[in-house]
Amino acid sequence: MSATLLSSPLQGFTDFRFRNTFNKYFGGIDTFYAPYIRLDGKMVIKSSYQRDLQPENNTTLELIPQIMTNDADEFLFVVKYIKELGYKELNWNLGCPYPMVTKRGMGSGLICNPGKIDHILNRVHNETDVIVSMKMRMGYENPEEILDTFPILDKYPLKNIAIHARIGKQLYKGGVNLEAFQRCIDNTKHKLYYNGDITSVAKFKEMQNLFPGINHFMIGRGLIADPFLPSMIKNNTIEYPENRWEVFSQFHDTIYEAYDAALSGPTPIKMKMLGFWEYFSQSFSNPQKTYKKIKKASNPKAYIQAVAEILNNEKTINN
Repeated sequence: MSATLLSSPLQGFTDFRFRNTFNKYFGGIDTFYAPYIRLDGKMVIKSSYQRDLQPENNTTLELIPQIMTNDADEFLFVVKYIKELGYKELNWNLGCPYPMVTKRGMGSGLICNPGKIDHILNRVHNETDVIVSMKMRMGYENPEEILDTFPILDKYPLKNIAIHARIGKQLYKGGVNLEAFQRCIDNTKHKLYYNGDITSVAKFKEMQNLFPGINHFMIGRGLIADPFLPSMIKNNTIEYPENRWEVFSQFHDTIYEAYDAALSGPTPIKMKMLGFWEYFSQSFSNPQKTYKKIKKASNPKAYIQAVAEILNNEKTINN
């Protein structure tokens, strides 16, 4: 059975402009998750979240909204909002590792509080008919934290739990903990999705072999670093298309134009694209040199020239 591939949401990267362009040029992803909605106590959906979830901005792909909260009223408020837009499922983020989130008892900082998780899920399942899925880490401090949540989670009809096989404290450093992921499989009745370090076809196959019962795999940073990866996994190939750099170039130009139109002035677009190149550069023959060249480009004209030179260089190397 072929695996189902999901795009893990990355705040600041995988918004509708990126998703639509990715889907057009590369494909391979079955379902996208939108970056989380966070209310911070104000019952207002920010306009950037609204734009991201508008059905007319997501006509070519399957999208699931996500919430980051530790408050049942906020959760219910967002459920009402997404249902009005026609969405039937809301994913709850208990995975975010960043201290500014976890210190406030959200993201992976909430995993150590099964009582609060229980209270929120209880209200959501009693007061709405929304489908709830989860995105989690193993815990914040240690990988046993998640095991304490399973007796709670098993009480509810969750669609699935996607688990990033790290703890929050690691951020993205160090390896994934595959023994701890296996313990999760052994300790819950829920359907689990695997997430973490799928950066190549070989890495994907390794995870598939290690966890034969898992058929949903979530790709996060690996999808930005190598946008060809999902379709290569789907086609069971390690060969890039012959026109690899032309396709990448068209993809790059399309997102650049979309963000350039949405952001005001040269500094925001520079910062936005620099963020992408931190990942993109990993697929180039000399990642450090590539990233440095982008970083040095001080204005839009210099940036466009730097990108052209980088791509020409790759074509020369690969011919």
